[in-house]
Amino acid sequence: MGVNPREISVKVGELALTGFQADPERVSAAFERELTRLVREHGVPLAADGAVTVEALTGLPPLPAGLSARRLGQELARAVHRGLSGHGEVTR
Repeated sequence: MGVNPREISVKVGELALTGFQADPERVSAAFERELTRLVREHGVPLAADGAVTVEALTGLPPLPAGLSARRLGQELARAVHRGLSGHGEVTR
């Protein structure tokens, strides 16, 4: 199910990772690729009625510490997209 929005802009100010040994640059690159893919395929449900600013997403599931950088980035992106889809707690 594709979504054809005119423009979607997601800006992530900071990803705070504690307890992970993965290379932050590789995590960031994988995160960006996966979040871009998810937004292109599914949109941003919280912004369905127009622009929305989210200060923080909380209540998202914990991730295992032993993930590779690529897998960690992908899982972080999926967790963030779930938050942007209305799961977890949103601070606006």
